[in-house]
Amino acid sequence: MTRVFERIGHVFLRFFEETGLWFRMLWRTILWAFRPPFDGAEWLKQMVRLGVDSIPVVVLTAMFTGMVLALQTYNGFARVHAENFVGSVVALAMLRELSPVLVGLMVTGRVGSSMAAEIGTMRVTEQLDALQALATDPVQYLFVPRVIAGLIMLPLLVILGDALGIYGGYLVGVKLMGTNPIIYEQNTFQYLGMKDIWSGVIKAAFFGLILTLTGCVRGYYTTGGAEGVGRSTTNAVVSASLIILLSDFFLTKILF
Repeated sequence: MTRVFERIGHVFLRFFEETGLWFRMLWRTILWAFRPPFDGAEWLKQMVRLGVDSIPVVVLTAMFTGMVLALQTYNGFARVHAENFVGSVVALAMLRELSPVLVGLMVTGRVGSSMAAEIGTMRVTEQLDALQALATDPVQYLFVPRVIAGLIMLPLLVILGDALGIYGGYLVGVKLMGTNPIIYEQNTFQYLGMKDIWSGVIKAAFFGLILTLTGCVRGYYTTGGAEGVGRSTTNAVVSASLIILLSDFFLTKILF
């Protein structure tokens, strides 16, 4: 019984330790973000890596999510003769919830893992120590460009996902199910407001911060050689995904 309580205590201590490390690195990243020199080329490189290179994944994820949502909603609404409101449900769901969360999770799996692996490899090969020996802070050199790329590019990817999800719903509702296109378009945008758009963009910015910083932190504190890099990569994806899902609830509560 004593061992059980010891393990539970160890889990809680580990949780609070990692939370403290995460916020410590967040604070250091904020401080270094406003200090020169500013490496614009590296910032643009990370924006392309996180944003432009993730477009194919976002296109497939968002469009098929909108199509599946429209298909399921249409079949359900047809039972109560409310097929004309399919467009409204698809648009609201994509803007408020599905696009930010799904895009955040997909980019976490694609980019967050690679950031953890890259920085973790630099740690086990002592490249981070070499940076410090050359009077270069690893947080400024590695963290800041990636976090800024996440803050800027993920909202843009989510906006793209919103448009594609709504269009995917239109294809299913109008082309496949035969809904009147004029009524579908009117109902799609009739109940939308700027708050619905901005809430998704704000969520996307938070998710971009979470996935980039988590990936960087996991990589920064890697130990154990090549095996440790694998653990850090896995932990980065799992941790960032869980934080995104948990923070989504609280952001929704605050924004609505």
